[in-house]
Amino acid sequence: MHSNGRFRAQLFYRFPQLGRFICFVLLLLAVFAGVAPFSGENFKASAATQGGAECVVEVSSRRFLHARNADTRLPMASTTKILTAIIVIEDCDLDETVKIPREAEGTEGSSVYLKAGEAYTVRDLLYGLMLRSGNDCAVALALHHSGSVRAFAAEMVKRANEMGAEHSGFTNPHGLPNNGHYTTARDLALVSAYAMQNETFEEIVSCKYYEARGWKNKNKMLWQYEGAIGVKTGFTTAAGRCLVTCAERNGMKLVTVLLNCPQTYERTSELLNGAYAAYQMIPLVNPSMPYERLEIKYAFSYPLTKEELEKVEIHAELNGFSPQAKGEVAGRLSIYLENNLLFSQNLYMI
Repeated sequence: MHSNGRFRAQLFYRFPQLGRFICFVLLLLAVFAGVAPFSGENFKASAATQGGAECVVEVSSRRFLHARNADTRLPMASTTKILTAIIVIEDCDLDETVKIPREAEGTEGSSVYLKAGEAYTVRDLLYGLMLRSGNDCAVALALHHSGSVRAFAAEMVKRANEMGAEHSGFTNPHGLPNNGHYTTARDLALVSAYAMQNETFEEIVSCKYYEARGWKNKNKMLWQYEGAIGVKTGFTTAAGRCLVTCAERNGMKLVTVLLNCPQTYERTSELLNGAYAAYQMIPLVNPSMPYERLEIKYAFSYPLTKEELEKVEIHAELNGFSPQAKGEVAGRLSIYLENNLLFSQNLYMI
C-alpha cells in the first residue's frame, strides 16, 4: 500500500468519527481518474507568444497554476482600470449622480466623450470604464472618489497592497504611460482575483452590452471563449497588448494575465485550456459532509492535478476522548499537500 494509504488507514482506525470523511476523499481519486495529467505542454507557448509576462491563478485559493516572467515589472495599460473599478465599487454609491468635471473632459486615449457638466451615475461611469475603456470615465471616478487623481493614485497603491499586490506602482486611474506606473503579472492577477469575487464587479465586466448607454464591451473573450466572464483589455505602445481574462468551468474560476503579448486572445485560450485540462477543483472539506459526532464550519476546495490528489494528507488532532458538550472544540483538522499546509480548521462537537 502507498505510504499515504497507510496514513489514511491509521487515521481511520484511530478516529472512526472521521471515517466517512476520509472515505469521501479517497473516492475523489476515482472521480478524478479521467483528468489529464499535468504536463508543461499544457502551457507551452508558441514562438509568437514568448515575450512579455503571463500567469494563471485560481480565484478562491489564489493558487498560481502557471507563471512565466510573472514578477517582472511592466506597464499594464488599461488593465489598470480593474483596480480603479473595484475601489469605486467598494467605496461609492453606484446610484449617486456625478457631474462631469472639466478635468475629465478630453482625457487622452480611449474615451466615451464625456462633456463637462453632464450628469452620469457612478454605475454608468463604471460601465464606460470597463466596457469601453473610457479614460475620461477613469478620471471622473477618481475625482469623485478622492477629489484628485493624485489622491486616488495613493489610494490605489494602498488597496493593491491590501490585496497582496506589493510590487506595483500607480500614478493614475486609467493606465496611460507614466513613470512609476507599473505592475507585475502576479500582482495584477491577485488584484483581479480579488475583484472577481465581488458580485457587482463581475456583473459589470461580464456585461456584453450596456443598454442604458448603448455601450458594447470591447473584450472579445466574452464571445470567443466558453465560460469567459471578463475582465479587461489594454494597449499602449509602451505596454503592448495586455489582457486579463476570467473564466469559469466545472466550478473552477480562473484568472489569466498577459502583459505585452502580441496574440492576447489566442494565448489566453491556450492558457485556460491548459489549466482546465490539468487541474480540477476538488472539494476537500464541506460542512454538509457527515462526520458523525463532529462538525466543521467552513468549506474548502482546492485546484489539484490527478497526481497531486494522490499526495494529499489529512491530519486530525483530537483533544481527548472524554465527553464534551455540544459546540466545544474537539480538535483540529488539517490538510497537507507534500508537507505544505493547505487548510486547517477546528472540529466541533455536535
